[in-house]
Amino acid sequence: MAPCYALKATSLGNQRRQIRFGKLRDALWPSLEAKLKQRDDWHLTDILDYEHGRGDPFAAAVRATRMPMVITDPAKADNPIVFCNQAFQALTGYTREEIVGRNCRFLQGPDTDADAVARVREAIENGHDVDVDLLNYRKDGSTFWNALYMSPVRDDEGVIRFFFASQMDVSDRIEAQQVISDQKLLVEREVDRRTSDLRAALDARTLLLHEVDHRVKNNLTMIGSLLRLQVRTIDDPGVVAILDSMLERVDALAVVHRQLYQSSDLARFDLGSFVHSLAADVVGASGRSNIMLDFTTQPLFVDAANASALGLILNEILTNAIKHAFADGRSGRLSVHVEHNIDRGIIRICDDGPGIPSTHRTKSIGTSMITRLARQARAEATWSDNAPGTCVTITFPRSETEV
Repeated sequence: MAPCYALKATSLGNQRRQIRFGKLRDALWPSLEAKLKQRDDWHLTDILDYEHGRGDPFAAAVRATRMPMVITDPAKADNPIVFCNQAFQALTGYTREEIVGRNCRFLQGPDTDADAVARVREAIENGHDVDVDLLNYRKDGSTFWNALYMSPVRDDEGVIRFFFASQMDVSDRIEAQQVISDQKLLVEREVDRRTSDLRAALDARTLLLHEVDHRVKNNLTMIGSLLRLQVRTIDDPGVVAILDSMLERVDALAVVHRQLYQSSDLARFDLGSFVHSLAADVVGASGRSNIMLDFTTQPLFVDAANASALGLILNEILTNAIKHAFADGRSGRLSVHVEHNIDRGIIRICDDGPGIPSTHRTKSIGTSMITRLARQARAEATWSDNAPGTCVTITFPRSETEV
């Protein structure tokens, strides 16, 4: 009886151990099976029989790297994935069974850029590398920015056997770039708004200053008209000559303000074009057709604040030339030359008349006026012999805002 009992006890113990082993097997098998399948995934890289043959270090690196990688086979329909490493599965949330055999486009979604996808398709069709950022979708529907790099793998004969692709989640970089882009857009909009406000303020200021210059010009024209009416009532030739001289100066100021309110530039005054038109007006107003004008002029800008003083100086020089160089109906030539250097403008007015003695020049009212106005405009006037005739050279600062 005892041996029979022992045999039964031993059988019972074996049954218990088998039951415990079965439970342990059932508990561990899923993870073990997954590891075995993952091991099978790794062995798939041995199909890269390229350069170093089976089992080369490159294949081992693809299996072990933490960078997501896939291999596709263009010889099969729709260029399906034939290998994906564990990092790719972790990135996308799909298992190997859900990935292998499918084209990579299954990661695309409604917001994936069609142009970027077209670049990948063109690279596959033409067999060259491509580097592109794609918006991809995980299995759970969440998105990530995928920095895709894909390159063909060719055999010894140059035939493409596979496409190798690496991926990297660059969502943080893309999001940072988007934040920067959004901030830049906000700054640009704010700059545009403030620029618009400044432009509106400048337009209002321009309109106001033009209105002031226009009214000054009108007032000067009215003063000129009043002086002309007064001249008609005076019989004394000396007084008439004095009033005519004042009229010429008033007219010159009116021309300056007319040009100021017609200009779109508030800060600068083009003295080069002004002296050209002023010389033609002075000779025309004299009624002299036997005075020839020679012009060598160019744009020459000065600060608007100095426009009136310089305009009066030029008017005084031109009218004096008409009166003294071409007195008694004498014909001749009057030349106006405009130039500039780095920081100063130069206007030279020359006649071919008899010249004016320096002693007479220092006693004239016109010379005194030129000297005072020159100091006001930080200008300098010099007289020289033109052999024959006289030259007056005016030098003055150019506009500080000139470009």
